[in-house]
Amino acid sequence: MKRYEKFADDIAELIRSGVLGPGQRVPSVRYASQAYGVSPSTVFQAYYLLERRGLIRARPRSGYFVNAHTPSTFSEPVISSQVNESTEVDVSELVFSVLDSIKDPNTVPFGSAFPSPTLFPLQRLSRSLASAAREMDPRMVVTDMSPGNPQLRRQIALRYMVGGLMLPMEELLITNGALEALNLCLQAVTEPGDLVAIEAPAFYACLQVLERLKLKAVEIPVHPRDGIDLGVLAQTLERHPIKACWCMTSFQNPMGATVPEAKKQELVELLRQHQVPLIEDDVYAELYYGQQAPKPAKAFDTEGLVMHCGSFAKSLAPGYRIGWVAAGRFAQKIERLKLMTSLCASMPAQAAIADYLQHGGYDRHLRKLRYALEEQQSAMLAAIARYFPAQTRVSQPAGGYFLWLELPEQMDSLKLFQMALAQGISIAPGPIFSPTQRFRNCIRLNYGSPWTEESEKAMETLGRIVRSF
Repeated sequence: MKRYEKFADDIAELIRSGVLGPGQRVPSVRYASQAYGVSPSTVFQAYYLLERRGLIRARPRSGYFVNAHTPSTFSEPVISSQVNESTEVDVSELVFSVLDSIKDPNTVPFGSAFPSPTLFPLQRLSRSLASAAREMDPRMVVTDMSPGNPQLRRQIALRYMVGGLMLPMEELLITNGALEALNLCLQAVTEPGDLVAIEAPAFYACLQVLERLKLKAVEIPVHPRDGIDLGVLAQTLERHPIKACWCMTSFQNPMGATVPEAKKQELVELLRQHQVPLIEDDVYAELYYGQQAPKPAKAFDTEGLVMHCGSFAKSLAPGYRIGWVAAGRFAQKIERLKLMTSLCASMPAQAAIADYLQHGGYDRHLRKLRYALEEQQSAMLAAIARYFPAQTRVSQPAGGYFLWLELPEQMDSLKLFQMALAQGISIAPGPIFSPTQRFRNCIRLNYGSPWTEESEKAMETLGRIVRSF
């Protein structure tokens, strides 16, 4: 990391933590140069970068000031209410109607679940794919069928180690994306009719998996900043025969919440006491904006009860469909389920990603990706402040690429979805994130595409529609 990038990150952290509030003056170039022992040109480069990320703004002859439209200026969405009963899941038709809307390349993809593919090093990955295909031993098709390419598993294990988590390679299984990993984890610990504790709101793919496997959902409220409500979860574990808990502990989709480290430890201990497995969906782990990645709940697992699922689809290789699970005590069972269903993930894709992780500059790419996403978040937040009603509540994620908006109570987000789509704009309406189709006045917006004039106009149009209700 260059010195100006490090200095910019330090100032960004002061803004995120509230030390420098909206409208406050940041240190002058001269003072910052003397206090931090860097050259004035380094300070200027850092401030230009923070400007591009939307965190500060220059005022003529006055210096640099924290942007008025930072996440801290918005009220948080209200934590969801508790639902005491289990629910049979039936959301697929509604979800599919939303997913169909984002297939049109002319639609502004605020409703998409994916970041823009233009943010990824696809040409460099193609070279890795070509090189891996040339050098691949044909015997690997059989020997590496499952649990997967040993070089890729070794690279994943090294990334866990850098994050402070030592995992044996025997625990790692490569899958066809994280969604297959999550499916296999649920199949390993449940039977049809079982109860699964999930977040409310929850990612709609989680609901679809429960629906397909004929499992019942018990919704646990999610705080927009701190994640799953452990008090409600503890009550639920006492009252219901919960067989598994599915939770996104970092940059939760759709709210963007990250469970604090101490609370993750409490979560793992609570589930350990009840011997309930945790399926940890951590596909956005690399998309953090601070100095370091948040630890997963898996880091506090002492009994192999946490199945930690990850993917390269959101951080490196969309379309390659390569994910994994660190499966703990369930590794052998999940590997056998994998062999019984899809045998193995694409061998060339596994080899290509292994080659890229070893030689392609993954961390350099991730830094650029995080900067881009943080800039795009700031641009969307500023647009919400300009165009949406003043009472709009917005989540404050420190990573990922989603914002959760709670709109005025009279809003019907399903109607808003249809009206926005007629204007060439897709959104994700709140009811697709709940088995009981709650969150009628909420929407999820994706800021994972580069911000353009078209993006700005789409937000203006969307705000105008919201104000018309």
